[in-house]
Amino acid sequence: MDGVAELSTYTVRAARLGDGLFVTWLRHGSSDRQEQRLADVQRLGSLGWASWSLVTHEATWSSQVFELLGRAPGEGPVGLTDLPGLALPEDAPALARAIGELLGAGRPFDVPFRIRTADGLRHLRAVAEAVPDAAGRPVEVHGVVQDLTAQRSAELALVESERAVLTQHDVLRAERTLAGRLQHALLPLPTRPVRLAGLRVEVAYLPAQSGTHVGGDWFSAIELPDGDALFVVGDVAGHGMDAVATMAQLRFTAKGMVITGSSLTGALARLNTLLLHSRGPHGTATMVLARYDPAERRLIWAQAGHPPPLLLRDGQAHYLDRPSGILLGASTAPDFAEAELSLAPGDRVLLYTDGLVERPSEDLDRGLKRLSEAVLSHHGDESGSLAPMLAAMLEGERRDDVCVLDIRVPADPQ
Repeated sequence: MDGVAELSTYTVRAARLGDGLFVTWLRHGSSDRQEQRLADVQRLGSLGWASWSLVTHEATWSSQVFELLGRAPGEGPVGLTDLPGLALPEDAPALARAIGELLGAGRPFDVPFRIRTADGLRHLRAVAEAVPDAAGRPVEVHGVVQDLTAQRSAELALVESERAVLTQHDVLRAERTLAGRLQHALLPLPTRPVRLAGLRVEVAYLPAQSGTHVGGDWFSAIELPDGDALFVVGDVAGHGMDAVATMAQLRFTAKGMVITGSSLTGALARLNTLLLHSRGPHGTATMVLARYDPAERRLIWAQAGHPPPLLLRDGQAHYLDRPSGILLGASTAPDFAEAELSLAPGDRVLLYTDGLVERPSEDLDRGLKRLSEAVLSHHGDESGSLAPMLAAMLEGERRDDVCVLDIRVPADPQ
């Protein structure tokens, strides 16, 4: 038009006419396109428009409003004040009150309500405003009705899901509290370093900071009837009440067998049998058993799939070579062996659980190296010197329980 391109819309039809072809072109004006766009908006937005004349009392609805309200077009639209009659009884008062305020004071409203159709319950939203005359009196009402059923269904499903999560969280929190109390009763922590068979022993136990379950890490440090000292550190797979119960079973059974004369390897073999017969097929545990003879300053130890003890001597740190032994509950015929170490004045031995050295996406060797470096950097003879080392090792959130036995041979034994 006048040399300027303009987008136009046509409907083209072709039909046979005798031996020829009859073709028509119908150009649609802007008003036709606007009507089509309005129809598309109503369909895509699940909404329809309506108007009510307060002068002639005529009502006009778009076809989408009839569909949303489940009303046949042949029945015609209902008046504005009759609209609450289509809603559920419990929703009708709020809608009637909003319509009354609009007609009386010209106050717009945005009210949700529900109706029951042949397809079931439908959640709708009515939004309307009044058009006043020159004197400010409402003479016409324009409104929109929108279907919110899909949105409300999603919201209700989300609420139910959140409620289920909160319920499960409360259950897990109660279980953690109970398991924590049981663990504290079964595994009391000394408040200061203890003296056993001429050694000074410091204990640390730190629960995991993530999750809602208590773990199955444990320790024992006792003096045997013959004057030797027994040290145990173990870790039961899993968390919660089952792990605490298994921890208690293994902890007390291990002490009882060694006290009554069982060797360390014999105790591990019997504990393995006990675990196989008392737990499910996936119940496993790792453990280190160590016995110290103060007369000869000799440490005999055995292990079942556990990280190796760390020895500090003369300013150097190295891990002890592990004797054979797989984790408890993994085999019906395990092979356990003992290793022996002579301790000297000033020596320090650390027994610990894997929560101290393991981190996600990091191999164990890196964690072991980090531990040896931290121990050398925070080595001291004063009481409480274990805390700085733990703080350096456990930066950030702890994902697992940590248990440590810090065994020291005094430099000047009394």
